[in-house]
Amino acid sequence: MAENSNKVKSTSDLELKDRLVAINRVTKVTKGGRTFSFAAIVVVGNEDGVVGYGLGKAGEVTTAIAKGVEAAKKNLVKIPVLKGTIPHEQEAKFGGAEVLIRPASHGTGVKAGGAMRAVLESVGITDVLAKSKGSSNPHNLVKATILALSELRDAYTIAQNRGVSMEKVFKG
Repeated sequence: MAENSNKVKSTSDLELKDRLVAINRVTKVTKGGRTFSFAAIVVVGNEDGVVGYGLGKAGEVTTAIAKGVEAAKKNLVKIPVLKGTIPHEQEAKFGGAEVLIRPASHGTGVKAGGAMRAVLESVGITDVLAKSKGSSNPHNLVKATILALSELRDAYTIAQNRGVSMEKVFKG
C-alpha cells in the first residue's frame, strides 16, 4: 500500500476548533497514597477537510486538554469532503474498534455517536451514516475513524494517480 500523502504541512493559516472527546482520571498508587492525574483525548479540525487528534496528560484537566490540543495540531490530515459528505463508503479497524462510514444524501445529518461524531463534525462533514462495531474505547474509535477518513480518495485524486482524464475514471 502506498504511503498516504495527505498530511497537512502548516497549521499557521488554519482556523482550528477543538472538541474534547473523552477525559479520564487515572490513579497512581504510591507509598504516600494515591496520586490523581488526567488524560484527555482531543480532536481539532477546521470544519473544511482538515482533522487531527491528540492525547494530553497532566495533573489538571485544563492543562491536559491544552496538551491534547497541541498534540492534535502536530498530526493533521486532509480529508476529501464532497458537498458535505464523503466520496465513497469506507471501513477501518484500529485495535478492537471497527468503523463503517457511508455517504448520505443532503439533509441526513451526522448519524454517528460519541467519539465518531466529534471527528466527523471537526472534518466538516454534514451528511454521513456511520456505524461503530466492536470496542467503544474512545481512543481506538477516534483513531479508527481518522484512519477510515484518511483512506478516502476523491475522483480527481484517482484520475491523477492513474494518469487519465476525469471522464475515463467514471466510464470504467
